[in-house]
Amino acid sequence: MMGLEQLTPAEIEARSFAIIERELARPLDPALAPVIKRVIHATADFDYAQNLCFAPGAMATGLAALRAGATIVTDTNMAKAGINKGALAQLKGEAHCFMADEDVAAAAGCQGITRAAAAMDKAAALPGHPIFAIGNAPTALLRLYELIRADRLDPALIIGAPVGFVNVVQSKALIMTAGVPYIVAQGRKGGSNVAAAIVNALLYQLTRPA
Repeated sequence: MMGLEQLTPAEIEARSFAIIERELARPLDPALAPVIKRVIHATADFDYAQNLCFAPGAMATGLAALRAGATIVTDTNMAKAGINKGALAQLKGEAHCFMADEDVAAAAGCQGITRAAAAMDKAAALPGHPIFAIGNAPTALLRLYELIRADRLDPALIIGAPVGFVNVVQSKALIMTAGVPYIVAQGRKGGSNVAAAIVNALLYQLTRPA
């Protein structure tokens, strides 16, 4: 077909980021730009240049945690699948999603809570300081907030990007008051692809040559 080019995946990515750079309405903070541009690349949505909110020091904290082999917990298998496992393996990290676990389903039914909330309870028993990448369930963010306030969880970073209409905006605003490092996609927009893109942007800073 006329106008189509034969490009390698690397060339497509490079061309895409060049277009993003050209079409951005304003210059980005260089420290935050890798995450913002990676999310725009994943969504073709330039609103994220304004919607993404970073706690002071969140980028450095997240990078340090990944460099030390942090565990990543997601609220969907889609977000887990979207994380670059090769880059994560280079840093000796792991990714988990407990949503489909039988014990999580049983706990959710017994307690009358969502599986997402029950999955966060299970994640709270993990050693160390996990990174949480939430792209779907506001109840996961709400449960994380409760666990943090109860001193049952001390995450290295919370990526808050659930998408939707019910309790989405509120849960994101609440996690920004929890006193832990966060990267939040404010407003209704988000998704598993956004959560994974943020994780990958951090991973690539550590595993891809400059």
